Amino acid sequence: MTIFTRLAIPEIVLVQPVRHGDERGYFCETYKKPEFDAFGIEIAFVQDNESLSGEVGVVRGLHFQAPPFAQAKLVRAVRGAIFDVAVDIRTGSPTYGKWVGATLTARTGEQFFVPHGFAHGFCTLEPDTLVAYKVDAPYSPAHDAGIRWDDPAIGIDWPVEAGRAVLSGKDRIAPLLRDLASPFLHAAAADA
Repeated sequence: MTIFTRLAIPEIVLVQPVRHGDERGYFCETYKKPEFDAFGIEIAFVQDNESLSGEVGVVRGLHFQAPPFAQAKLVRAVRGAIFDVAVDIRTGSPTYGKWVGATLTARTGEQFFVPHGFAHGFCTLEPDTLVAYKVDAPYSPAHDAGIRWDDPAIGIDWPVEAGRAVLSGKDRIAPLLRDLASPFLHAAAADA
């Protein structure tokens, strides 16, 4: 049975599928809807994505999509390893601007669940790292957005120095959190 662990921001969940191994290798169920539903993660995934990063220190993020194309994600390293991060960008949240992270490796198979209202990113820890993730909304260029990976107000403890990070042009010029008009509202703030 899959093991679910809530992190310091409880909406973010580390998911550990159980691997059944023998001399051939192993078998595991990386996603089983009834188990996720029973834990309270009732998501209808509609798209699978994959990225390959050749170098150590590739940073992808911090990305999100605005409603109505907001994406919840279930992320895993298929080959190699990453340091995976989620940042709370829900206005009115007690953890707004805070982050949590976890190391995901192909060797041990951890997964990282990121719900709506969080910016997501990762840094590669090994060369030729292959990352796969499920999302519950299709990609929409018009709703694609992000914040700076190295925003000092967030203070993510990345495993790469700023000058050595390999970034896309888009990620280099992403806005700071303070300049974000977040499209997400925390549930408690919405009820007030």
